[in-house]
Amino acid sequence: MSEPADPLASHRRNELALLFDISLILDRSLDLRDEVGAILRALAKHTGMVRGTLTLLNRETDEILIEEGHGLSAKQRERTRYRPGEGVTGMVIQTGRPMVIPRISEEPLFLDKTGARSKMRKDEIAFVCVPIKIENEVLGALSADRIYHEPVSLDEDLHLLSIIARMIAQAVQLRRKALEDQQRLIDQNKRLQQELQDRFRPANIIGNSGVMQQVYNLVAQVAKSDTTVLIRGESGVGKELVAQAIHYNSHRTAMPFIKVNCAALPESVIESELFGHEKGAFTGAIRERKGRFELADRGSIFLDEIGDLTPAMQIRLLRVLQEREFERVGSTDTIKVNVRVIAATNRELEMLMEQGTFRQDLYYRLNVFPIHLPPLRERKSDILDLANFFVEKYSKANGKNVRRISTPAIDMLMSYHWPGNVRELENCIERAVLLSNDDVVHGHHLPPTLQTAEASNTVMAGTLENALDAVEREMIIEALKNARGNKAKAARDLGISERIMGLRVRKHAISTKAFRPARTRA
Repeated sequence: MSEPADPLASHRRNELALLFDISLILDRSLDLRDEVGAILRALAKHTGMVRGTLTLLNRETDEILIEEGHGLSAKQRERTRYRPGEGVTGMVIQTGRPMVIPRISEEPLFLDKTGARSKMRKDEIAFVCVPIKIENEVLGALSADRIYHEPVSLDEDLHLLSIIARMIAQAVQLRRKALEDQQRLIDQNKRLQQELQDRFRPANIIGNSGVMQQVYNLVAQVAKSDTTVLIRGESGVGKELVAQAIHYNSHRTAMPFIKVNCAALPESVIESELFGHEKGAFTGAIRERKGRFELADRGSIFLDEIGDLTPAMQIRLLRVLQEREFERVGSTDTIKVNVRVIAATNRELEMLMEQGTFRQDLYYRLNVFPIHLPPLRERKSDILDLANFFVEKYSKANGKNVRRISTPAIDMLMSYHWPGNVRELENCIERAVLLSNDDVVHGHHLPPTLQTAEASNTVMAGTLENALDAVEREMIIEALKNARGNKAKAARDLGISERIMGLRVRKHAISTKAFRPARTRA
């Protein structure tokens, strides 16, 4: 004859099964609201509780709302509102302490706002309500009804609901942190995108010359479209900067901007870099890898030095431009992409076509909207603006306070022919800022390539005496400029006598009148 079942043991097994089910439910979704109903149904299934509710406190309106209710109609949930301190639920949320009501008919605090118990004998209903808390913050409450005469201790119900409330609170805390991290990443991404837009929009490309205004107009016209753009110009003129300006002022601004230097990639890897490869496609392909075109999907890809592509790669690129599809190396599966192509070159593609090293059909696919960037020697009026911009940039980067460029140094910058274009100018200014020890960029801070008669209109090469004379002349001009032509003050600033100052002014044939302020006539 078998032994009678132990009610307590059975109850314990139900509790453990309930807690296990709830742990699985809480792991299913990042949004707890999706799982509240399942939690309450599990509670009713395993404990025999006839009704359960989860209420949440809205701190903006200071109202307590029923988020989910098992055994309640949608109308009953929607119409029920509490204030902190109102009713049993309001008191639990206000105090943060649980309450057990053996008979709701004997508790004046119990309001039955839902009306769900109107057809039941209230002297048979017990009510247990526990707070849902994160540290000292009360988020809401979990409550349940039970038929009072059932042989289960209400203290055990209280203990069980408290455990479940803690599980819910921990899940809320983890989800809140995950959502905060997610929102922080979203905000950071928006901020970085805005910084990129501010940095690369055409208005922030330095230069106000007429030829650059034409470039800005072309960028503005093509940016909002998906047209393929070919940027042409010598090395160092800023082709990548224009490509970025086009992308970050387009409707693709939030999508990837992928850069590829076609000349820097060896022929053996460029196909894999552009189109990706499958695992085992070749020696060293230990895993599947996406190519640059795949990474740029829905965004833009910048193909720099396009004129250096091999004939085989030109054929593959032509297909991508025509069909917007390709296969990874080692695969026969076709991948379609939505990519805007921006290409750039410093080479004469027309000459390469005549030589048979660049495909004519690819040229016409790329050359839909050409933009020519002029060399720096053709935009002399932009040199000083660019130089001042780089002085400020590298002063901040190196913790210095270089405030200006001396007149002789400006003359050298303006006289030089700049074969390396803007990139060469930037490097020269970075060097000069590092060498400056008096918050001024002087001529002798500039590289030797600028220290020539052709660049500076002075003979600075040759003997040491000539070089010292050139530096002396520059310092005297700077002192006179600061003293507004007053030789006595300039002499004091340089730490020499007025007599020596006069001799040096005559020696270098410097006119002090040029530095005096103009007088106005009445």
